[in-house]
Amino acid sequence: MFPLTVQLRGRRVLAVGGGPVSARRVRLLVEAGADVQLVAPELCEDLAELTDRLTWQAREFRPEDLTGAWFVHTATGDRRQDARIGELAEQQRIFCVTAADASLGSAAVPAQTTVPVPDGSVRIAVSSADPARSVAVRDRIVNQLESTPVDLRPRRAHRGWVALVGGGPGDDGLLTRRATTLLHSADVVVIDRLAPRGVVAGLPQAVQVIDVGKTAGNHPVPQDQINRLLVEQAQLGRGVVRLKGGDPFVLGRGEEERAACQAAGVPVEVVPGISSAIAVPAAAGIPVTSRGVSRGFTVVTGHDELGEVPAGSDHTLIVLMGVSGLAGTVRTLIERGRDERCPVAIVERGCTPQQRVTVAPLREIADLAAQRQVAAPAVIVIGDVVTLGPDWAAC
Repeated sequence: MFPLTVQLRGRRVLAVGGGPVSARRVRLLVEAGADVQLVAPELCEDLAELTDRLTWQAREFRPEDLTGAWFVHTATGDRRQDARIGELAEQQRIFCVTAADASLGSAAVPAQTTVPVPDGSVRIAVSSADPARSVAVRDRIVNQLESTPVDLRPRRAHRGWVALVGGGPGDDGLLTRRATTLLHSADVVVIDRLAPRGVVAGLPQAVQVIDVGKTAGNHPVPQDQINRLLVEQAQLGRGVVRLKGGDPFVLGRGEEERAACQAAGVPVEVVPGISSAIAVPAAAGIPVTSRGVSRGFTVVTGHDELGEVPAGSDHTLIVLMGVSGLAGTVRTLIERGRDERCPVAIVERGCTPQQRVTVAPLREIADLAAQRQVAAPAVIVIGDVVTLGPDWAAC
């Protein structure tokens, strides 16, 4: 067989058969823009969903159905009928795929899928004599594209774009596949201090990495300047990944960046990340909710004045960026009715080899944190769920 892709947009394609196999192939043909003429007495549910995008003849196949077709796909479930349709198509020099037995037709459909990239998609197609092997090889290739460094940047001029990518809580392995694909499609990466640094090490040297990381009281690149940077780089026709720690929409100012791109007419995509508010406690063996212990949780930032939160220790309070203001947070919580014996855990550098956990009752945690020189980045967990973690027993 000679591998080939063909342009079917606006061209008449005949599909015969109303079952699940036909549905899978007809969907691909419709998505390719073909003028699909479907012949089948009855349709399965998946095919019935496509009837507004094709022409359906509710009957058996007739030889005249081949007239004007550029391509034929037959999956009637009857091998002899498929073979007959294949022979008639051959006589009229129309390429035909026979699903029941590939050897009966003049064409074959490979195992295929698409990997979306910002300027379109990369189509993966694998063909062999064994369809199951083709599927296995295809899946392995897609796995490689989505999880390991592969340069997916376009080699031609393209419209600029921005992706706001959540890098997760710190471990490079917790980056999502979509995030990896976008990183390997980018010309520029604008990175935060808490974003996973290892993932940019494998990018091509031509990729520009711009560090805009902030520390407590030190914002070398103000937020409005970051917004302008993203827009300006995209307007130069570059693909830009804004790589942030955790999730870009969880206390990460991602919405401000999205709004700035949208206002400038720059295409922008948001890729969720694993939020450190949930992942870091979990890495320390602390669930933020647990049946009979806590049915809900609240996430706040220690940089702002603490809002109204439930006072009971059966409601978990998670404080991000709260180390420097810990003493004030403790006073406020006790004044508002939180039990001073409420368990507290501080997880420093969560999801990394340097992770350290400090636990104590609420009334003691600030002094103990000072003694142990607890430092950011850290996630503070306040509530009865802390007792479920392995470190509380030694408290």
